[in-house]
Amino acid sequence: MSREHRITCPLCEAMCGLRVTVDDAGRVGRITGDPDDVWSRGYLCPKGTALGHLHEDPDRLRQPMVKGPDGVHRPVSWDQAWAEVERVLRPVLDEDGASAVTVYVGNPVAHNLSLSRYIGAVIGMGQAVGMQTYYSPATVDQWPLNVVGALLFGGMWEAPVPDLDRTDHLVVLGANPAASQGSMLSAPDVLGRLRAIRERGGSVVVVDPRRTRTAEQASEWVPVRPGTDALLLFAVLRTLAEEGLLRDHEHLRGKVSGLAEVLALAEPFTPERVAGPTGVPADRIRRLARDLAAASSPVLYGRIGTCTQEFGTLSTWLIFVLNVALGAVDRVGGSLFPIAGAWSPMFLKPPDQDQPGWRFGRTRSRVRGAPEVLGQYPVTCLPEEIETPGPGRIRALITVAGNPAVSAPAAASMDRALGSLDALIAVDNWLNETTRHAHVVLPGTSPLEHGHADDLYWMYALRSCLKWSDPVFPLQGDRPDEWEILLRLGGALLGTPVPEVDVPAMDEVYVGGLVQSLCATAGTPLTGRDADAALAALAGTGPERLVDLGIRLGPFGDSLGARPDGLTLARLREHPGGLDLAELQAGRLDEVLSTPSGTIELVHDLLSDDVPRLLARLDRAEPGLVLTSRRHLRSNNSWLHNVPSLMKGADRCTLLLHPRDADAAGLVDGQLARVTTTEGEVELPVQVSAEMMPGVVSLPHGWGHDRPGTRMAVAHAHAGVNSNLLNPGDLLDVPSGTLAVNGVPCSVAPA
Repeated sequence: MSREHRITCPLCEAMCGLRVTVDDAGRVGRITGDPDDVWSRGYLCPKGTALGHLHEDPDRLRQPMVKGPDGVHRPVSWDQAWAEVERVLRPVLDEDGASAVTVYVGNPVAHNLSLSRYIGAVIGMGQAVGMQTYYSPATVDQWPLNVVGALLFGGMWEAPVPDLDRTDHLVVLGANPAASQGSMLSAPDVLGRLRAIRERGGSVVVVDPRRTRTAEQASEWVPVRPGTDALLLFAVLRTLAEEGLLRDHEHLRGKVSGLAEVLALAEPFTPERVAGPTGVPADRIRRLARDLAAASSPVLYGRIGTCTQEFGTLSTWLIFVLNVALGAVDRVGGSLFPIAGAWSPMFLKPPDQDQPGWRFGRTRSRVRGAPEVLGQYPVTCLPEEIETPGPGRIRALITVAGNPAVSAPAAASMDRALGSLDALIAVDNWLNETTRHAHVVLPGTSPLEHGHADDLYWMYALRSCLKWSDPVFPLQGDRPDEWEILLRLGGALLGTPVPEVDVPAMDEVYVGGLVQSLCATAGTPLTGRDADAALAALAGTGPERLVDLGIRLGPFGDSLGARPDGLTLARLREHPGGLDLAELQAGRLDEVLSTPSGTIELVHDLLSDDVPRLLARLDRAEPGLVLTSRRHLRSNNSWLHNVPSLMKGADRCTLLLHPRDADAAGLVDGQLARVTTTEGEVELPVQVSAEMMPGVVSLPHGWGHDRPGTRMAVAHAHAGVNSNLLNPGDLLDVPSGTLAVNGVPCSVAPA
């Protein structure tokens, strides 16, 4: 007789509620959308249906793997794995200290309860004894959004989202929610919500070099050359000012500073000057501006395409500037600040940002001298920090659910560097392109073997909800959970031999230290309270205790007993479909803003100092072709390519190019082409399609599963090519240190 479990999908930002059936043999049966889930109401995307395949994947590691002298990974016991971690890691710590160690945090961490709540343990404990920094895909993803949020609103994770259900004019730049299911914009069925805008008489305009599935559902598609969004946005802003279309917005009066200065910066960017570089005609730019001004509830939304380009920070900044100038910020139908259902330490400024405002470039990387941005260097600094001799050289790396050999630009350099480490410890469920280099692979749990609760994505959600999922399957035998693995590694960095780390004691140190810090720091929900009493009030152990803390300190929580009718994790568990707590609300600026002036601060040197670089872009000769990235609904970066159900159908790793460019290169549909950049070259089949604008070719990211030493049969059978073999490691958005993977000059020829 089958059993049914109700869970939240942990594979993307849509956070859909699912019903999972398990038969008496313990095998996953049907997975369907949960019609009683308060958030998704039965909606689900193809990724959610693949959870059973992920759990039962024969390639998923259930035992630790140790790399032998012959380079082959073999399964070992957990005791043997801990001993091997100690053997390879301890000499590095004894000889060079924690400054020779770093951590790479992969994208799946954000979707995993144990990893997301405890990654701070291994990083924090490492930095406490001298680890210099850590690396992540953030600098190939959303870092410009974090920079702009910190400067304009005061919090690096603070950003308003478009009020999709009440806007009448949405402009989408560099985002494809039909594939991403929303990105830093959490909502089930985003594409359906865009259709609803049109059905109620509104309009949706998609600005993108490719006519994506999202663009196909829009009122209008505006092709733009990759990397030129900032030029286009400045021209729209200038047109609004020139034609007298900017009005005084009473609800923002006295709450905005710097708009006049930004308008002055926009002066050189006329529609006529930017039309050539952007590929958008001047009259269409003016119409973009006039349509925004004419709408009663306009709003602009940008995402990864506007971040991962040469001017990612300026593009992201100008989207918010335009929303402010149009009066859309903090207005129904415009751009609103969500009320996160649970509190998170991410809401706080990091303790090293101990002055008013935010400081950047406080340190520089050892080799290239790259400035620190929000505590990180560009991820492409990592290979050179591993390979360049001298004091401070990285000799040991801990990767946590990450695959930088595929996900980082200059991938050939990354792959080579990973193979030269004295110690590579991987917390990962697969032998992939990165972990094939690991001395020890420590497998975690499947998504169905641990509980789940989101905190990051509720910060960008269209409604305030809370949900909790219990594990579908209990852990078997002596397998540790991922949070226990991270605590053991953190204890090792502090100096305790790996096999001797007392994990429960480390948990008390970690959680107790967090609570004590909150009680002693001004402006937290626990400021001035007794730390011992606060810690004692929390229920559970491990991640559950931290989830309980977040719920109870959140806007709907019981404040650890101070509000008896408030929520706790125990009360949330009584609602398997979750709790719907509030809709998006206007009038929240005063409680949200934490800038030194208490206003939305639109002007900062970090931003305005980059405008001359953008101005110089106007006179640059255009390359013949530029390369841009893309993603697919059935994929999530590189980590779902071993799921048979998600790999069905036509080959998705193809080079999209316009018929005109195909003719010029002498290529026909299906032919093998060679794509070349200053970084490298790859060969793959072409797909000729008018969905690409002329002059732009597109290659999906996350592929390249053809490396020896991996054990991912399905992915290997659909290997594709690694787009990051083409993306240079030094092509950057300067203010944020984000790698530009959209707008890379390239050439295409028959292979």
